[in-house]
Amino acid sequence: MLKQKSKPQTVSLVLGSGGARGLAHIGIIHWLKEHNYTINSISGCSIGSVIGGVYACGQLDKFEEWVRSLSLVDIASFMDISWGSSGLIKGEKLIKTLRSMFGEKLIEELPIKFTAVAADIRNEKEVWLTEGCLFDAIRASISLPLFLTPMTINGIELIDGGVLNPIPIAPVFSDNSDIIIAVNLGAHAQVDSTQNHPAEKNSITNKFNQLWSGGNASQKTRQSGMYQIADMAFDAMQNTIARQKLAAYPPDYLIDIERNACGTLDFDKADEMIALGYQKAEELLA
Repeated sequence: MLKQKSKPQTVSLVLGSGGARGLAHIGIIHWLKEHNYTINSISGCSIGSVIGGVYACGQLDKFEEWVRSLSLVDIASFMDISWGSSGLIKGEKLIKTLRSMFGEKLIEELPIKFTAVAADIRNEKEVWLTEGCLFDAIRASISLPLFLTPMTINGIELIDGGVLNPIPIAPVFSDNSDIIIAVNLGAHAQVDSTQNHPAEKNSITNKFNQLWSGGNASQKTRQSGMYQIADMAFDAMQNTIARQKLAAYPPDYLIDIERNACGTLDFDKADEMIALGYQKAEELLA
């Protein structure tokens, strides 16, 4: 148990990958700020790089207001279809929106040390992005295979950091903060694992399941469509790697968000996920 101190404790915050479940990161950051913890450094991959990067440049409140307002139609509007073979979505609309909202930012000029973790899949190694354009680094870190096209930085083709390290603790190990808090978005579900990522009829996850399955909206397709199978397979891979990384680099505190809290693409559930993050931080750290 953490003991409340009049002098804030410094925190290195590690924000894991997991799609829309990562909106819980926002609630966790709110809890830490309200309880006088100072975030000295952040390492994040995939959605963790988005939330961590926006917080590091001092724009989390504006981002939160925006993401809470998103509807299914808004989310679908960001999905600029790529007709190439390296990914379904180009991701240019989303990154252009973030740039227009927050302006160009250089990682090395942020007031908080920040590392976005991506994967150089050709050379099978992690890439820690600690300088250069913030939103280029975020775009690389969120390049989920099959879904978003890869991002090339300095001649290296990069994909989602969660492929090799879904909870990137190593980048903050030498930061000399009082504590390291990591957030795992792939914790065991509280219900039968066969119900993992239930695709509600009107959810964006189900829409993609239908798209990848040729538009078949049958119950069978909703339960086992191509997208859902790929999503669950990626989760299984990440969770196996996460256990290994946590054993090698144990944090002081690990906040678990269940893997079935929402679907990977259910970004219209911001209110629910932010509240869940706050609740989980309260349960573990209060």
